[in-house]
Amino acid sequence: MIDAKTEAPLIELNDAIVRRDGKNILEVDSFVLRSGENIALLGPNGAGKSTFIRLITREDFPLYRDDPPVLFRGSERTTLQETKKVLGVVSSTMQDQITVHLPAKDIVAGGLFGTLGVPQMYRVTPESQQRVMEILEMLGVADLAERDIKTLSTGQARRILLARALIHDPEVLVFDEPTTGLDPEGMYYVRKSMRDLVERGKSIILVTHYPEDIIPEIERVVMIKEGKLFDDGRKEELLTSARMSELFNVPLRIIEQDGYFSLVSEY
Repeated sequence: MIDAKTEAPLIELNDAIVRRDGKNILEVDSFVLRSGENIALLGPNGAGKSTFIRLITREDFPLYRDDPPVLFRGSERTTLQETKKVLGVVSSTMQDQITVHLPAKDIVAGGLFGTLGVPQMYRVTPESQQRVMEILEMLGVADLAERDIKTLSTGQARRILLARALIHDPEVLVFDEPTTGLDPEGMYYVRKSMRDLVERGKSIILVTHYPEDIIPEIERVVMIKEGKLFDDGRKEELLTSARMSELFNVPLRIIEQDGYFSLVSEY
C-alpha cells in the first residue's frame, strides 16, 4: 500500500497564472490538494473561484513555465478525459445550458458521453441504464427518471445534474456554486447529498460564497480574492467574523453551531 504521505498529491499548482485579454485573472503561487481531502473555495463574485476550478479540471490552461505549473497526480500531461474520470463537476450554470425537452434519465446518461443528453449516434447499454437508475435511487430521485428535465424544479434538476456527474463513479465531486438559485428545500437536499457522498467515500471540492454550504466534513477552507489565494487553512481559523469581513470588504458576523457556520450581515 502506498503511504499517503509519500503519494503524489491529487492536484498541485506552482506559479500558475491564467491570463485573459492580456490581463492576469488568476495567480496561484502554491497549492496542494491530496487525495481524500474535502475543501471549500470561498470568495466574492469575480474573485477567480470558477477559473481556479477550470484550471484543475484542465478546461483553462496557465501560462507556460519551464517547471509545469499544474500537476495531476504528479503528471503534467493528464488529458481532459483522464481528469474527468477522477473529477465529477456539478455546476449551477450547467442547468442554464439545457435547452431541449429530455427525460431526466437521458440527462444523466449523457454524462457517459460528456453531453447533456444521449447523442443520436450512440446507444445506452442495459448495464449503463441500470447504472443510471442506481444513481437516481441513491440520490432519492428515481421517481423523476421519466420526467421532462424542463418541468423539474431548480432543486430537482440540480440533483439530476449531480447524478450525471456520478455516472463515471469519480473519486472527487466538484460542486461549483451548488445552491445558487435554490429555495431552502433545494439547499437542504444538495447539502445532504454532499454529506451522503462523503460518507460513501467520495471527496468534495466545494466552490461557494456562503459558509452555510460548508458541511462539517469539510475541514479546510481556501479563500480567493482578486484573483489570488487570500488564505488557506482550517475552517475554524478562517471562518471568523474578522477574516470574512476582510475577504468580502463588508462588516460580517459569523456564527458557529454544531459544526455549521452561518453568515450574518451587520447593516
